[in-house]
Amino acid sequence: MSIFGLLTFTSINGIMAQNPGENAEAAGTEQVEATNDSAEAVAATPEMEEVTTSAQDDTKSFHQVLKEKYIQGGAGWMTPVLLCLIFGMALVIERILYLNMATTNVNNLLEGIEGLVKKGDYNGAKELCRNTRGPVASIFYQGLDRVDEGLDNVEKAVTSYGGVQMARLESNLTWISLFIALAPSFGFLGTVVGMVQAFDAIEVAGDISPTVVAGGMKVALLTTIFGLIVAIILQIFYNYILTKIESLVNQMEDGSISFMDILVKNKK
Repeated sequence: MSIFGLLTFTSINGIMAQNPGENAEAAGTEQVEATNDSAEAVAATPEMEEVTTSAQDDTKSFHQVLKEKYIQGGAGWMTPVLLCLIFGMALVIERILYLNMATTNVNNLLEGIEGLVKKGDYNGAKELCRNTRGPVASIFYQGLDRVDEGLDNVEKAVTSYGGVQMARLESNLTWISLFIALAPSFGFLGTVVGMVQAFDAIEVAGDISPTVVAGGMKVALLTTIFGLIVAIILQIFYNYILTKIESLVNQMEDGSISFMDILVKNKK
């Protein structure tokens, strides 16, 4: 969804940017027709065409430039890098949505549980936890479900289920880290293959031409550039996800301690 929005936005900008160029071209055409009989106007026509062409090149949208670079880098090597970006961002979006939905106001939840536990309404406390989303509420529910078995069993249940919830929070992180490593690896591999192809072109030409060398180097390095860009984007989101998980884990640990204190104070 993010990639589609980016491409749509850049395409609209490209269309808006091309309007001034079209107006300039129309104005230039009217001027040439008005002075068609003049020898100076005829001589200036090629120069105007060059200016118009350069203006059109300068008004290329980001989408068009990106597509040109993608083709120049070679679809065979740029496609794996693009797939790493697509699958990596899909997992990143899934993790961010899951972690945001897992966020709970622990203080309000603990206050509600404490009020119900003081009244002896443990079933109401469990119902409150069941209706509250997030791993913290799930941990509290497991503890309340074992109140009749003693506080030792409650503590064991809270600790064990806390580990299960931590594993769920960290799900798919290994795949994101894999795509972070694969993107520049594919880029470097495409660069090496492009360098070999450039040297083959030099061997066929029989001479080290600056044009051949520069063209081959440019195409070869494009895969590395795109691979590094993909890795940087995914790494930023990966670190954000790790920070979010760390915050949730701290909430789980602090909330579990407060939860056990509530049960100890209101022991049956």
